[in-house]
Amino acid sequence: MATYKSIKGFNIQSVSSDPPAPFEGEVWYNSGSNTLKYFANVSAGWSTGAAITGRYKLAGAGIETAGLVFGGNNPANSPPLTNATEEYNGTSWSPGGNMSVARSALAGAGTQTAALAFGGDEPPGENATEEYNGSSWTSGGNLGSGRKYLMGCGTQTAGLAFGGTGGSTSTEEYNGSSWTSGGALSRGTGKGAGAGTQTAGLCFGGSEADKTEEYNGTSWTTGGDMNTGRDGNSGCGTQTAAITFGGEPLGTPGAATEQYNGSSWTSVANMGTARYKSAGFGTKTSAIAAGGESASGVGGLTEEFTGGGPATLTVDLS
Repeated sequence: MATYKSIKGFNIQSVSSDPPAPFEGEVWYNSGSNTLKYFANVSAGWSTGAAITGRYKLAGAGIETAGLVFGGNNPANSPPLTNATEEYNGTSWSPGGNMSVARSALAGAGTQTAALAFGGDEPPGENATEEYNGSSWTSGGNLGSGRKYLMGCGTQTAGLAFGGTGGSTSTEEYNGSSWTSGGALSRGTGKGAGAGTQTAGLCFGGSEADKTEEYNGTSWTTGGDMNTGRDGNSGCGTQTAAITFGGEPLGTPGAATEQYNGSSWTSVANMGTARYKSAGFGTKTSAIAAGGESASGVGGLTEEFTGGGPATLTVDLS
């Protein structure tokens, strides 16, 4: 079998972005993110990444190499609520623009440069919507139904908000300027997770349940049950390729991770640290869990999930 050395010699290519179709064993320097990377087959599992500012009940958006977390709460701080935003490049976190409204228990959607934050606790955060452009937040149209611990998915111009505390079944759709009512969830759900798009959404967990619901742009239908019922779980991905992790099964921090294929959930490698109410973003096979509360309290731990098979990996040069 040919090696990278025999094909390329000792020189490592420098590129401004990751190759669109790398081959196994390929190595490159990404000058855009100042990182050394390679492509290899890996086992499914979690690894520790750079930490964020300690908080829980925060929201996230984006992908593993271009992510975003915002809002949250840390009872050790005064005031405990935060409007802070942090951006992830796959290796390290850097400060982003602050939200206008400090809040926790909010939902998020979109990308690192086009994100959406909505809902949360503490008026006026309960129905506030804000849009991020990669550097600053601006106000968007308010939710019709103010709530906290809601779930969300979609994009900045086609967002989906659903559920929330108090047994909410409400679903609302965002068009980039205003929210309108969508089809109601089958059951009142809060403190769960969401994934997918406005026309192919997914709601899973919450209220210590194992239930999953799928949205088609008009109505919700029942999907496959999770193996571990929980609330305070996080997740990301699409309606047919999602992942959930952490949460509170039976009132204690959990580490269980499961992947969804559009009909059923499969248990995979547990998180390194059991926790709940963390931010989650990314894909089924390349996800980030940031912040949350573990048995030792609220923290800023980041873990990176690689779902097995071929993957782009970053070399730690520290």
